[in-house]
Amino acid sequence: MITGSIDGEIMVRRCLVTFKPFRIFVVGVGFFSLCFLMTSLGGQFSAKRLGDSPFTIRTEVLGGVESRGVLRKISDMLEVILKRMDSLSKLDNSSSTDARRLDELSSAISRFQPAGLVERIQAIAQNVSNMAVRVEQILQNSMVQTRVVRDGTSTSQCEIPRDNRFPECPGKVDWMRARWTSDPCYAFYGVDGSDCSFLIYLSEVEWFCPPLPWRNHSSPPTQHTQQMKSPRRQAAFRTDLSMLLDQIGGGKESLSFMKRRIRRLTQQWATAASRLEAKLGQRWRDQKKILIHVGFLTEESGDVFSPKVLKGGPLGEMVQWADILTALHVLGHNLKISMSVKDLQGFLGVPPGRGSCPLTGPLPFDLIYTDYHGLQQMKQHMGLSLKKHKCHIRVIDTFGTEPAYNHEEYATLHGYRTNWGYWNLNSRQYMTMFPHTPDNSFMGFVSEELNDTEKRSIQQNKVNNMAVVYGKEASMWKLQGKESFLEILHRYMEVHGTVYYETQRPPEVPAYVKNHGLLPQHELQQLLRKAKLFIGFGFPYEGPAPLEAVANGCIFLQPKFQPPHSSLNHEFFRGKPTSREVYSQHPYAEQYIGRPHVMTVDFNNSLEFESAIKEIMRIKVQPHLPYEYTCEGMLERVHAYVQNQDFCAPDPPFIPANVSRTGSARGSRTVGPLFMPLQNSSALVWASSVRAPAAWPPLSSLRLLVSQEGQSCVDACRLTGFICEPAHFRFINNKEALHGLEVQCEVLDSEINHILPAFSVMRRECGLQREPLLFSCAGHSPKYRRLCPCRDFQRGQVALCRDCL
Repeated sequence: MITGSIDGEIMVRRCLVTFKPFRIFVVGVGFFSLCFLMTSLGGQFSAKRLGDSPFTIRTEVLGGVESRGVLRKISDMLEVILKRMDSLSKLDNSSSTDARRLDELSSAISRFQPAGLVERIQAIAQNVSNMAVRVEQILQNSMVQTRVVRDGTSTSQCEIPRDNRFPECPGKVDWMRARWTSDPCYAFYGVDGSDCSFLIYLSEVEWFCPPLPWRNHSSPPTQHTQQMKSPRRQAAFRTDLSMLLDQIGGGKESLSFMKRRIRRLTQQWATAASRLEAKLGQRWRDQKKILIHVGFLTEESGDVFSPKVLKGGPLGEMVQWADILTALHVLGHNLKISMSVKDLQGFLGVPPGRGSCPLTGPLPFDLIYTDYHGLQQMKQHMGLSLKKHKCHIRVIDTFGTEPAYNHEEYATLHGYRTNWGYWNLNSRQYMTMFPHTPDNSFMGFVSEELNDTEKRSIQQNKVNNMAVVYGKEASMWKLQGKESFLEILHRYMEVHGTVYYETQRPPEVPAYVKNHGLLPQHELQQLLRKAKLFIGFGFPYEGPAPLEAVANGCIFLQPKFQPPHSSLNHEFFRGKPTSREVYSQHPYAEQYIGRPHVMTVDFNNSLEFESAIKEIMRIKVQPHLPYEYTCEGMLERVHAYVQNQDFCAPDPPFIPANVSRTGSARGSRTVGPLFMPLQNSSALVWASSVRAPAAWPPLSSLRLLVSQEGQSCVDACRLTGFICEPAHFRFINNKEALHGLEVQCEVLDSEINHILPAFSVMRRECGLQREPLLFSCAGHSPKYRRLCPCRDFQRGQVALCRDCL
């Protein structure tokens, strides 16, 4: 279909620009015939983004599905032809045989006519495919002749090897023959379309083929290059944040928000650093080279957050990232900060192209902090290298990722596959905003800490009948049935809101609500210092605002969810890689803070709601902030993770028979239990007579419990005052643990299932875990009781055991 003379003229000009370096070939390949083909297809082939490759042809198709498929095929074929021309132009074209073949190619192209729709286009596609094969034959012959003359290599030196140690080599060579032009990175590594270049690449850049005997092998293949160990440097605490602020850059309101937050908390970070330094004493701390790639703020991810910063949009992620950046900087690590894919490519040293080729040399970082968007971008641009280096990655993940969703094959086979998850990481590499998923690591954020003078001032100036509603966007006020409990609230209290609006008051906000509009952080803080109550409507889930309100002396009132919200019954959680059930708007506030600072009631029960309002007006509370959400608490936690978590060194298999016992002679073995009862508890602990293997958290923190049927280890540990510790699973996944718990097993199997290790009381069947990535605190089954590796934790710092520092 011809779209018009103007489009055709533009296409011809594009062809002229595209083929300018190849004037020597104009006659040989039927230049205007090829341009006419492109133009006659409605200008649907566009030489856009020539920066990717000199002859990348993109497809812009407005037709049906079948037409698009055919046109994409033609686009691929044309790209192959143009790539071949690129190579052919560099050869000596004086050969009469080659000239005759090129004339035949020109004649073939000239026979193309601008016809029909799908049937005619399919015929064209087949002709283009035939042309590609013929160009390939011409190119291969000319390449071989030229190579023999140039460097003396012969075809026998580049025969495809049949080596049992490299079974994939022949198939990879075939793939390269067909697709080496699909990514410019291959040409970057010297691939030119010849078998010799394929074998060199597949043996020296990738690892699929054996090294070629006639090549210089002074340096090992790229993928087998070991991570070079640079000299250890000691980290020193920093209190000057100016360098960090410069690294973050600007140009976006999201970055401006983060920098304002960092500046406002500068003094608190400095005080926290001084306290932690005194606590750690002269202990050595390794300085790490760390890349921080904030994927959700990149233009390539769509960055829907930045435009909404000043319009009531979510700020929780930006709060957390600002605090992560500051914590790592204050701890003294060497940071590189990436806010774009271009920055990411530059810092990682990826070859130019589309990510099909691996990185050259070792990874230049000890750790990489990113999010799910950044992880996807890294996969796109790191190619094969991501699998090799993924142990260095830490994924900031607000709502958590459970092991059943993380294991790609298991998730696919058992219905846990979602748009997220499935990365086959160690589950502790995911780092959450709140400690709701013990399978993951709890990263957190900080809230501003008040001094004694500020606390006294708040107590003196509290307005007993003043309430502030948690909800900056008008959509949050659309809750069905809110009128009934808001009327009760209004009967007792003056109701304030901070809902964003541009010109007119949002109609969703009742007339009796005093709406202040969207407030800057310091003004919002002043409002919270006056108010007695901070009330949530049920959304947003698990944000930082309730902690800030409680820290400023408010009581947080939130709705109880009956039934609990989850991916099974609530749209917000659908597709997230977790089966967690949420029983209130802010489970952390309910479980870890609780009354009198946090009250969770049924908003649909008018009597219960009214009773809560009366109680709130009657009682007095002090400003309260959990230690783990102070600057010092976060520094302590992040320090422990950076210095102790190592997912690159594989855990050695734990073999109970090899564990030495105290008092045993060297080379001898004293028989005795691995576990012993904990005094005044149903839990078992590591036996004092057994030398504990090196581990972090240390095995002194282990508390071995059995869950009830249908109960997860998360709940079993929490109800006994502990927390589930996934790092300890490998030490209880054995017969000794079952024996210590007096479990009767008539059948003992090793399987792949995220509820294992576990046992059935009725059947007397016991199962051990065969896949370490599926060790799961969250898993549960109505038919099985689980073996649960709980641990103790520090008061106010649930992420760390008592001996973890």
